[in-house]
Amino acid sequence: MANSEPLDFAAVRDCTQLTVRALIDYYAAEHPDKVFAIFPDAASEITWGDLRKTSVQLSRYLAAKGVSPGARVGMLRANGQAALELFLGAMYGGYTIATFNPVAGESALRYVFEHSEVPIVFVDEANQALAEKIRKEQIPSLRIEIGVSREGLELPHIDDGSELVAPKADDDALLIYTSGTTGRPKGVIHSHASLLAGGANTAAAHHLTRNDRALCVLPLCHINGQVVTAIAPLLSGSSVVMPHRFRVSQFWDWIITNDCTWFSAVPTIISYLLGADDRAADPSIESLKQMRFGRSASAALPPAVHEAFVERFGIPLVETMGITETAAPILCNPLNPQGHRIGSPGRACGNDVRIAKESQAITQANTEGEIQVRGANLMMRYLKEPEKTKEAFTEDGWYRTGDLGRMDSDGYVFVTGRIKELIIKGGENIAPREIDDVLYQFPGILEAAAIGVPDSNYGEDVAACVVPSPGTVIDLDGLRAHCEQNLGRFKTPSAFHVMDELPKGPSGKIQRLKLVESLNKSSR
Repeated sequence: MANSEPLDFAAVRDCTQLTVRALIDYYAAEHPDKVFAIFPDAASEITWGDLRKTSVQLSRYLAAKGVSPGARVGMLRANGQAALELFLGAMYGGYTIATFNPVAGESALRYVFEHSEVPIVFVDEANQALAEKIRKEQIPSLRIEIGVSREGLELPHIDDGSELVAPKADDDALLIYTSGTTGRPKGVIHSHASLLAGGANTAAAHHLTRNDRALCVLPLCHINGQVVTAIAPLLSGSSVVMPHRFRVSQFWDWIITNDCTWFSAVPTIISYLLGADDRAADPSIESLKQMRFGRSASAALPPAVHEAFVERFGIPLVETMGITETAAPILCNPLNPQGHRIGSPGRACGNDVRIAKESQAITQANTEGEIQVRGANLMMRYLKEPEKTKEAFTEDGWYRTGDLGRMDSDGYVFVTGRIKELIIKGGENIAPREIDDVLYQFPGILEAAAIGVPDSNYGEDVAACVVPSPGTVIDLDGLRAHCEQNLGRFKTPSAFHVMDELPKGPSGKIQRLKLVESLNKSSR
């Protein structure tokens, strides 16, 4: 772990022997007074030494409450100091941190509380009443903990002289639930090794050094926020700025005031930054000169949005791709803008990626198939789901992402859609992404998603759901003409639905299947 040199891809192999505790101990010993995290909403910060101290306190507190190392510890909190201390501190003590989404809704939370079998869950005030209701009505043995002051963990000092249990690299470290667009959410289990491999993929792809500082505006209940902007800084010995949530009006001020050098976001956030017209949302390019790059992940970034962002803010935007089961990044564009392929999330980073049909690799360039991945960053299993775990992998050990794509001769992957989201009109496959890209080129569109709807003639037809930019009225006749010109009549949506917002998962990814469900209900 050199002082300023970035990690290279070979470092991923070494992460298979590391743990979260080993990293915290290493950096806390080397530079205990260096800042690890800044929390602008509370005007507070923690050093590496603070992080280690709180992690030890949390470990002893849990043990004193009868929660043995190896058990799962629940977290239902918005981003902030307490959330970050819980996320890393639980893993430090050999516990499995189970992160729950505060906006998942009561039904989903009832399910994951019970399914995860957490004996204890740390909540914030906003979620305390709901957690207590679930405990009282469904899980009387569950312990609900607040355990925080205004911002950080506030735990009693316990020092019984006992040695803390040191976790091993292959021990369970994280339980995180998928968004569950259909059926019940699946509980993904990651080990210390797979989480750190995901962090190493991020650090290597973005050449992170100890001088870097990330802005984290994605939730810590999502794999992107966890691995990309928490584990990667942990691994690279750098730092992170973590507000409670994304706010357009403060985004650039957080970056400028705290000397951030990069950020990770989703296309929805990129669109909101572009659509904002107040002064705070339009910083000068000179004030952003310390920014090395911005990062977009979790969903396809429309080329029109990508190019407009770079032109307006002067920051290279790196498109990537990752999923929960792979501890975030599997594909990434290079930092050098000359190497970017607009419309592609890039090439394999730290793992192997192939295009395949079932277990048969497709070797011909630019031929569509399923995107599959293999590497040290893959999940351990789905909790209590051995059959689904088996189904998620091919016979030769590659994880099936469920995403369709093609790979060019230089190894860049182009995502063409989800297998379950393909629109099949008159027997022809239409990728929603192709429609999306054209919709985003039309003036005044903030968000867009193409979906398949039932049709008596074609079986399915194309519909489009669009959200206008603030203060804008979309010219639907002009939009239809724009689509016909760029897509042809066959692929042009038969209907355009103007909405206030589109349903999204915790990462900000638009959930097309929920759009289909809501439109089907409204048409009955």
